[in-house]
Amino acid sequence: MSNVEAEPAAVRCGALVDDSRPTRAPRVEVLSAREVPLGGPRAMTVRRTLPQRARTLIGAWCFADHYGPDDVATTNGMRVPPHPHTGLQTVSWLFSGEIEHRDSLGSHAFVRPGEMNLMTGGYGIAHSEVSTPRTTVLHGVQLWVALPEEHRNTARDFQHHVPEPLSVDGAEIRVFLGSLASATSPVRTFTPLLGAEITLAPRVTVTLPVDPEFEHGLLVDSGDVRLSDTLLHRAELGYVHPGVDAFTLVNESDEPARTVLLGGVPFEEEIVMWWNFVGRSHDDIARAREDWEESSDRFGVVEGYPGDRLPAPALPNATITPRRNPPRR
Repeated sequence: MSNVEAEPAAVRCGALVDDSRPTRAPRVEVLSAREVPLGGPRAMTVRRTLPQRARTLIGAWCFADHYGPDDVATTNGMRVPPHPHTGLQTVSWLFSGEIEHRDSLGSHAFVRPGEMNLMTGGYGIAHSEVSTPRTTVLHGVQLWVALPEEHRNTARDFQHHVPEPLSVDGAEIRVFLGSLASATSPVRTFTPLLGAEITLAPRVTVTLPVDPEFEHGLLVDSGDVRLSDTLLHRAELGYVHPGVDAFTLVNESDEPARTVLLGGVPFEEEIVMWWNFVGRSHDDIARAREDWEESSDRFGVVEGYPGDRLPAPALPNATITPRRNPPRR
């Protein structure tokens, strides 16, 4: 998905830093989303939980948009023209609806509920995303993963994966990246990651082992879910520092509760994010924008989209300034 904000925030995200101030961190930090309209007056609105001031990365996960359920007759659904990406992987995951994907690698694919599209931008790729006429309600998440320095100029790539559902103590789990419980995704990533949909039956409690080297974020799509001792409501994301080897999830609702669990080893590199680009400096971003505006071969051409490509917004007047995750405690 493109970040189609007219004036996208410039964010410089950094490695975790030491801080000697005496603090006592909660076991679970609750991150609330901000609403971002994607386009004009009938645009679909997304709830953005990453990046934000309190936390810019969870592992290499650097961007998380949560949207729907949206009646496409009211919002016009998703219609994002060809746009560029650098230095990242995009992950599309749906709960309902269908999205048609085209990219400059030549991929033409659909993503449906329980299926994952993962696209690698690397040095540069362009793609379009359009909800199909079969879609009546659009609902899902769009996620970005920052590529580490040694791979950030890697070649374009596209992977599609349909994970088998796994039942554990009243929870249905679909692991689309990494490993959880007894399921492992075959999808290639450039840093250790976890991505999984977890749906809890009403009033169910489940304990899941997790990698203690990872930091984690649990995004609640529906229901009220208790993560350890913290109650999370719809559209909230609960963050847990590294060092935890198991999570207990409790569905406090009389209806099924759906969540998305993200995780990864802390990303120790400093990155710069602006619009649809991830780089290491303001100059990286400016160069990528210029290449896109000049129709450089860097991004290629998306064939089959019936319309113009998305122009880049103006760069901010100031050099992008650092923003860091809070210190590890």
